[in-house]
Amino acid sequence: MKMAAKILDELKKLFSLRSLQARIFIIVLAAGFIPSMIVRYGILDNYEEHSVQQRISTVQNQLMIVGNHLISNNYFNTKPDGYDSGVSRDVINAELEMISNLYEGRVMIIDSSLRVVRDTYDISEGKTIISEEVIRCFQGEGMSNYDREHGYIEMTTPIIDAGVDSGKVVGVMLTSISNDSTVATMEVLNRKSVILQNLMMVVIVAMAMLISVVFTRPFNRVTEAINEVKAGYSDESISVPDYAETVHIVDAFNQLLERMRTLDNSRQEFVENVSHELKTPMAGIKVLADSLLAQRDAPAELYREFLEDIASEIDRENKIITDLLVLVKMDKKAQEMNITSLNINDLTELILKRLRPIARKKDVEVVFESIRPVVAEVDEVKMTLIMTNLVENAIKYNKEHGWVKVQLDADHQYFTFQVRDSGLGIPEDALAHIYERFYRVDKSHSREIGGTGLGLAITKSAVLMHRGSIVVSSVEGEGSCFTVKIPLSGTGGSLVS
Repeated sequence: MKMAAKILDELKKLFSLRSLQARIFIIVLAAGFIPSMIVRYGILDNYEEHSVQQRISTVQNQLMIVGNHLISNNYFNTKPDGYDSGVSRDVINAELEMISNLYEGRVMIIDSSLRVVRDTYDISEGKTIISEEVIRCFQGEGMSNYDREHGYIEMTTPIIDAGVDSGKVVGVMLTSISNDSTVATMEVLNRKSVILQNLMMVVIVAMAMLISVVFTRPFNRVTEAINEVKAGYSDESISVPDYAETVHIVDAFNQLLERMRTLDNSRQEFVENVSHELKTPMAGIKVLADSLLAQRDAPAELYREFLEDIASEIDRENKIITDLLVLVKMDKKAQEMNITSLNINDLTELILKRLRPIARKKDVEVVFESIRPVVAEVDEVKMTLIMTNLVENAIKYNKEHGWVKVQLDADHQYFTFQVRDSGLGIPEDALAHIYERFYRVDKSHSREIGGTGLGLAITKSAVLMHRGSIVVSSVEGEGSCFTVKIPLSGTGGSLVS
C-alpha cells in the first residue's frame, strides 16, 4: 500500500506542471524525443535523396550511351542514302524499350524541330512538344526533377553530335521513370524506424521518470526536514549537500531557524523581564500598603509619605507599560510611517527646550551646535522619540556640573544627529547589550533616576524604521557619544544650503 501511494504521489507530481520533477521529466523527454524524430526523418530524407540521385545518375549514363548510338547510327538523318533503316534502328529502339521496362518509365526522342521521333509508349510519335525543359536542353542545359507526390522522376538528356559544329545538340531525350522501388524501400524503413522509435520512447520515458525522481530527491529531503522542524519533531540544523542549490536553501533555512531560536529565547527573556519589572513596583506598593494597614494609629504625615511612595511606584509602572506599548507598535511590520517634510533644526531646538529644565536640576549644560539648516522627510513622532531618548539619557546619566553637546550636520545623502556627554560612560563589555530590552548598565542607578531599560531599544527601532544607523562610542567615567545617521534621499528629504 505504501509503495502504491508513493508511486501515485510521483505520478501526481509528474502531471503537475508547477512541479520541478514534472519539468525535469518534460525536458528529458523532449531532449530524447525531438532528436530521435529529427534523426528518423533526416535518415529517411537522406536515403530518399541519395536513392533518387543515384537512380538519376544511373539512367543518365545509360541514356548518354543510347545518345551516342543515336549519333553514330545517324538516327536523326532523314536522307535515304545516309540512314540505315534496318538493324541499327531496331537495336536502338530495343535499347530504349529495355530502359523503359527496366525503370518502369517512358522515353521520348525529340529532334531539333521539336518533333517526337520515338516514344516507347507509342502515343506521341510525330507530335510536336514545346516545353521550357526541352528548349533549355537544346541550349545545352540538362534537367532532372523528382515529383515526390506522384513518385516519378523526369529528366531531359541532350543528344550531342561531337563531330559537327563543335558539339551541337541535335536532339533531346525526355525521360520519365518510376521511383516506386525507392518509395517501397522507404515504407519498409519507415515502419522499422517507427518500431525502433517506439522502443526508444519507452526507454526515454523510463529514463525521464528515473532522472526526474533522482534529481529532485534532495529537494524532497529538504522539504521533509523542514516539515519535521515545522511539526516540532526536531529543531536541529539540517544538511543536504547534494547540490549547490540545496546547500544555499538549507543554509538560508538554518539561518532562519537560528533567528527563530534567538527570537524565541529573546521573547522568553522579554516576558521574564516584563514580569519582573511589573512585579517589582507592585511588590513595593503591597509592602507600603501592608505597612499602613499594620499601623492603626499611624500619623497623617506617615500616611502622606507612604502614599507618595505608592504614587511614585504607580508612575514607574505606568512608564514601563507606556514604553512597552511603544515597542509593540514599532514591532508591527504593517505599521506605516507618517512621513512629513520637517525642519530638523527647529525640532531639535523644541526638544532641547523641553529637556533643559531637567538639565538645570542637575546643573548640566546643554549646548546645541547646528552646522547647517536641514529639512528632511521623516516621521515626526519617531524622530522626536530618537532625539528625546538620547538627550534625556545624556542628561540623566551625567555628572554634577557636566555638559551635553548636541550637534546637527548633513551632506547630500544623510543628516547626522550626534549627542555627546561628560557622563558616567558605558563599560566596554556592555556596549553590545545596551539596545536590548530592559538591559541596564547600572541597575541601582537606573532605578534611582527612573529608567525602564527600554529607551535605547525604542530609539534603535525608530532609527531602523528610517533606514538609518546608530553608533555609540564610550569610555567609562569619561562620557559617551551617540551618532544617528538617517538618509535624506531614502526618505525623500533635502538639504537646505
